[in-house]
Amino acid sequence: MLKIIDRIPELLDRRVPGRGRLLLVVAAVLLIGAIFLPLWQIHLVAPQYQEGLDLYIHSYKLEAGNEGQDLKEINNLNHYIGMAPIEEEDFAEMTFIPFLLGGFALLALRAAFFGTVKSVVDTLVLFIYFGMFSMWRFYYQLYTYAHNLDPRAPMDIDPFTPILIGWKQIANFTQYSFPREGSALLLGAVVCLGGAIWMGIRQDTSSSEVEPDPETVAA
Repeated sequence: MLKIIDRIPELLDRRVPGRGRLLLVVAAVLLIGAIFLPLWQIHLVAPQYQEGLDLYIHSYKLEAGNEGQDLKEINNLNHYIGMAPIEEEDFAEMTFIPFLLGGFALLALRAAFFGTVKSVVDTLVLFIYFGMFSMWRFYYQLYTYAHNLDPRAPMDIDPFTPILIGWKQIANFTQYSFPREGSALLLGAVVCLGGAIWMGIRQDTSSSEVEPDPETVAA
């Protein structure tokens, strides 16, 4: 274990090969693309809404299906169970997440320029932390919306937590929640960053394995 820890500085100083740097450029492109595509979708189905109600969550806005009418319907339903209306202004993170994604794209390009495993690891660790915090924040907002119910609401319903991924029955509604194209691009960026790190580590390892033996050269 100590030997592995002692090797960490040497591993971080290794160079990322050309193909790995290309992956970092691809990661930057994917991060920028994710800004403009939906990250998540919430789909509600009920007997009175056979086609369903859709809410698309972007990095910088909320977008409802049926040219925005679905959000009005969702908020009307929320009123009956005492849930606060869903409004874009309540999602303060939408004012800075696009800039953070752009910043991570710049960090990926910076890592491609300097070409060290350490620079890629720094970018990946920061991005994973950002992703975990974003998922927690999303879950917390779902929890808050569905637990702070107005007791004076026309319909009495127990507090609940909308599901983050998958499907869940809520009264006579079935809620579906799943990632969309933007999240797929973010996952692709993580894969590219991880691939660049792997190539950087394997690059010097494979190079050292094929170094000619000095005695053989002398002979």
